[in-house]
Amino acid sequence: MTATQRLAELGLTLPAVAAPVAAYVPAVQTGPLLFVSGQLPWVDGALPRTGKVGAEVSPKDAAKDARQCALNALAAIDALVGIDAVTRIVKVVGFVASATGFTGQPGVINGASELFGEVFGEAGVHARSAVGVAELPLGTPVEVEVIAEIGAAGPTIRLAGPGRPGLRT
Repeated sequence: MTATQRLAELGLTLPAVAAPVAAYVPAVQTGPLLFVSGQLPWVDGALPRTGKVGAEVSPKDAAKDARQCALNALAAIDALVGIDAVTRIVKVVGFVASATGFTGQPGVINGASELFGEVFGEAGVHARSAVGVAELPLGTPVEVEVIAEIGAAGPTIRLAGPGRPGLRT
């Protein structure tokens, strides 16, 4: 079953690629690796919530946000090379805006990790870091970045972003 078919089976639709909020592109390919910039949990152009996990944001809601970050990362991958080109999710780095004393970052980032497992099966099992931080951009509680491998190495370097060559249409 392809990743596209699996997403459909899960009832998930890839969102539009989120526009960068600063000077970067959503994803870059070099050889068989795709590096996806840190993704925020945008839903229809807005953050579902802001605040720190363990204070204004519950760990359960933050895990939902991490899942949305992962879905947004898949959208960036799909725009660059097509989601079905992914042969492995190599690494996930999750950042959690944490209230003083909050130590549940791994559980929050499981929201992203579990989505990759649901979509890619064994190929979604990855190395990971879950890091607690004082603040994240725009007050978001979670940010997730991804490194993925694709089956056929394309050009040496490809950049995906609005108005950039390499962005699939």
